[in-house]
Amino acid sequence: MSGQEGSARPHIPVLLAPLLREVSPVFGTWLDGTFGAGGYSRGLIEAGATKVIGVDRDPLAFEMAKPWIGDYDGKIEMVAGVFSKMDDYAQGLDGVVLDLGVSSMQLDLAERGFSFMRDGPLDMRMSQDGMSAADIVNEATEVEIADILYQYGEERASRRIAKAIVRERAIEPITNTLRLTEIVEGCLPRPKPGQSHPATRSFQGLRIAVNDEYGELFRGLMAAERALKPGGLLAVVTFHSVEDRMVKRFMQARAGKQGNVNRYAPEAEKVQPAFELITRKAVGPDPEELDDNPRARSAKLRVARRTDAPAGDVSGKAIGMPTVGGKQ
Repeated sequence: MSGQEGSARPHIPVLLAPLLREVSPVFGTWLDGTFGAGGYSRGLIEAGATKVIGVDRDPLAFEMAKPWIGDYDGKIEMVAGVFSKMDDYAQGLDGVVLDLGVSSMQLDLAERGFSFMRDGPLDMRMSQDGMSAADIVNEATEVEIADILYQYGEERASRRIAKAIVRERAIEPITNTLRLTEIVEGCLPRPKPGQSHPATRSFQGLRIAVNDEYGELFRGLMAAERALKPGGLLAVVTFHSVEDRMVKRFMQARAGKQGNVNRYAPEAEKVQPAFELITRKAVGPDPEELDDNPRARSAKLRVARRTDAPAGDVSGKAIGMPTVGGKQ
């Protein structure tokens, strides 16, 4: 997600132009499963969609839309919820767009606890309810914390960081972002120019755990398959390798493009593909977008079109969904 959300007219989101190009011509009813600042919803309406259902679990998204949503004459309908339940909100959709990750509007608010650069309560809850990052950091076991940092944050020093967290929380509970940042920084070498901040992966892992982002993505992809009409388009924008791998493998599996991993295993039963791939490879930002927004560098777009085959199923393991504690 992207855009500076402090104005009534937020900035254009990441990969909007490539997305609109890949799904053109835009028409009918779309569902924007990660509404955020509303950039994709506005872009879809302006490109030709007759209606967009905007879904978000963050109450802030609804507050921020109030100054401008009336300009769209009821063409944008907002739903408080999670995109993994999109087929409960709508059926027969012409398109679904998902822009994964954390938005600038969340990062920019210190009180939300997403940023390792701003001091605030160690929260990270997109829905602003349920388990917080502080709950995990102060209550989970050392093994559980290490597992979260490694599996969800891809942090190689996860055990060292988990040990330091457990040691420091015994002295005093870890309740704010900058204290956690200092603990993580103390476990890692100083970054070289151009490298990401040492706390990037740890904060990512905790945020994903707090919001069950991989589980939400896994369930959301299958919900999109159920909600789209034949010919409907599924467009997903990701920002790191695990998300992109899950989306890629889901689309390949449901398009019938994955063979048996083990050549000695029994051949899987042939099923009619539920999708056809529109983008054979991930689409990245245009050079002009990179000039305007360097944070778009890691963004990838994948698009697939729904066939008329019945909706099916796929396992989390089959699409590379990471697990913590043996659970998916």
